[in-house]
Amino acid sequence: MAEETNGAAQEAQPIAMKMVNQYIRDMSFENVAAQKNLGGDIKPEVSVQVNLDAQKKSDNGYEVQLKLNVEAKAEEQAVFLLEIDYAGLFAIENVPAEQLHPFLMIECPRMLFPFVRQIARNVTADGGFPPLNIDNIDFMQLYRTEVMRRAQEASEAASDEATN
Repeated sequence: MAEETNGAAQEAQPIAMKMVNQYIRDMSFENVAAQKNLGGDIKPEVSVQVNLDAQKKSDNGYEVQLKLNVEAKAEEQAVFLLEIDYAGLFAIENVPAEQLHPFLMIECPRMLFPFVRQIARNVTADGGFPPLNIDNIDFMQLYRTEVMRRAQEASEAASDEATN
């Protein structure tokens, strides 16, 4: 009976997450339009790519990286390029092992994103363009899409192996 009570108490522990630190790991901004003297009223099309990564740093410490690659083009010519590699150190407790990966890839980037968005906004404005306001990112959908993509790749690899 005491073991059951102890197990129930252990399960009831709330999840704890704390952002210990956050920082720019690497950043690059290139104003191609100014370098090529593409003056005038440029209305570029902007594409944003997002990459995530997480690494265990200690017993309950994790570094989560949110990488944005922003490319603005007008008439097939690059106007500006922005690359931001932003990271946060998180202390995470009481997350079941099977839920840790999605937690790191969904919840932690949600906390980092507003800061990355503000950096992108400031850098583009300081770089001579209208401030770039990146739309919200659905990290849960991004995670689900990546899991499905990996499952499909594994399935295709298995079927290719079976046919060889």
